[in-house]
Amino acid sequence: MTTEITVTWLTQEAHDRLAAELDTLSTVGRVEIAKKIESAREEGDLKENSGYHAAKDEQGKMEARIRTLVLLLRNAEVGHAPESRGVVEPGTVITATIAGDETRFLIGSREIAGDSDLDVFSEQSPLGTAIIGLAVGATTSYVTPTGKEIAVEIFLVETWTGN
Repeated sequence: MTTEITVTWLTQEAHDRLAAELDTLSTVGRVEIAKKIESAREEGDLKENSGYHAAKDEQGKMEARIRTLVLLLRNAEVGHAPESRGVVEPGTVITATIAGDETRFLIGSREIAGDSDLDVFSEQSPLGTAIIGLAVGATTSYVTPTGKEIAVEIFLVETWTGN
């Protein structure tokens, strides 16, 4: 069995924000959830204790997020957004016609976009894989997980500015 490591490009701001989130979850978050579990445990019978089960579920989600952040930060490439050369690459903002609709989105990790309303597509997604390396004016198509073929035309490739 082989494990493929995915390198994720992050801005310094995104890296710092995620590192702070990891620190908070790993310290304060774990202490708070342990207190919730202990408090709920003191209420009695664990089989029918919804507070206990909710706290354990919350703990599981938090631990999953911690694992995700550790892996993401360990394999992150931190730097500035690539200067647009008119070619689609991770960290660029694309304006394209997808299935007849004009769409503007970022290629990269959702973590890069932070609070932005911009849609984000991973470079490993079917769309990302189809357009990485294409220049303005190029047309292509990709197949969705459901088997539908979608046409794409690249109109504009811009440098990610953080919004």
